[in-house]
Amino acid sequence: MSELTHLDAQGQAHMVDVGAKAETEREAIAAGRVLMRPETLHLLQAGNLPKGDVLGTARVAGIMAAKRTAELIPLCHPLLLTKVAVEFAFNEAEWAVEITATVRCHGQTGVEMEALTAVSVAALTIYDMAKAVERGMVISDIRLVEKRGGKSGEWKRMNESANQQISKSANQRISKSTNREGR
Repeated sequence: MSELTHLDAQGQAHMVDVGAKAETEREAIAAGRVLMRPETLHLLQAGNLPKGDVLGTARVAGIMAAKRTAELIPLCHPLLLTKVAVEFAFNEAEWAVEITATVRCHGQTGVEMEALTAVSVAALTIYDMAKAVERGMVISDIRLVEKRGGKSGEWKRMNESANQQISKSANQRISKSTNREGR
């Protein structure tokens, strides 16, 4: 088992000292989704939800969240981010909005938490702005897809299609439970 880097010799939580680490280009890509009823997805696609520009607002929220990750997640280092991009795609086969966040910096520690935070807050914003139409939406499959840079180099999720199968299975369970709820 590897050493627990966020605990000191007494077992107390502490922030890791990254001062001796080399600065390198770092990038992380995270993804997630918001599952919803077909009618909700169609309203979102048409821009007809009561609260206005859902995806524009969710994009800004995700970017803002990435920039504030160190304030939200204990022991994360504040980073000077050079890029935060939040993108959306409609998945009509599974009645979902797919969210992808790409975060970059030139620094001494990675940006995985920033990318995951961007996706999470973008998903929460979609939920908030569409909940007047549907409260049964499900935020799911938030995950790191890939990262580059640093001592550990590149990492890429080996089987992204397995996650898509998990998503499909979860979506089927959601459909069955929401049909019982009269959605």
